[in-house]
Amino acid sequence: MTASARLLIVGPQGSGKGTQGVRVSDAFGVPVVSTGDIFRANIKGGTELGAQVSEITARGDLVPDELTSEIVRDRLSEDDAANGFILDGYPRNAVQVGHLDEFLGARGVALDAVILLDVPREESIGRLQLRAHEQGRADDTVEGIAHRLDIYEKETAPILDVYGERGIVDRIDGVGSLDEITERIFAALAARGLAVAA
Repeated sequence: MTASARLLIVGPQGSGKGTQGVRVSDAFGVPVVSTGDIFRANIKGGTELGAQVSEITARGDLVPDELTSEIVRDRLSEDDAANGFILDGYPRNAVQVGHLDEFLGARGVALDAVILLDVPREESIGRLQLRAHEQGRADDTVEGIAHRLDIYEKETAPILDVYGERGIVDRIDGVGSLDEITERIFAALAARGLAVAA
């Protein structure tokens, strides 16, 4: 049995949203739609999109809204997302919230919940530096990390006000063991009537 859930997971870089997104995805039987993963796959595959994205991210900038929204709309139109999804990395600003509202509204659905992984800035920086060391990710320099956290605070944090007004944001303490954080997420979703499929 697949549970229906349309979710967004939000948090600063290094908050663990990628890992927790996969856990929620597995539990609910819905796909994770991660813009970062889509972009990285295109870069690795040497596609035209990959070349565009690579050039943009090498400057430390974010991919333009319309391009990102188009990619997400295509992904959410696939069969496996019919019963739900968990979005990771999108929408990241008010313009993209509008794009997503329009897309979902045309299908007569809306987001069920926004999972906010709350992690202090110092914790994010420490985790990302560790990841850079372990994975050799070129974009995880100290300057690059600080720049992306600044963009998150300036552009992404305000979308939480929009979703907060709709009463769908669940603020989760993102510090602790992976299992503890996952349990906090499941408890918050269950309180909304979004129970994990048996």
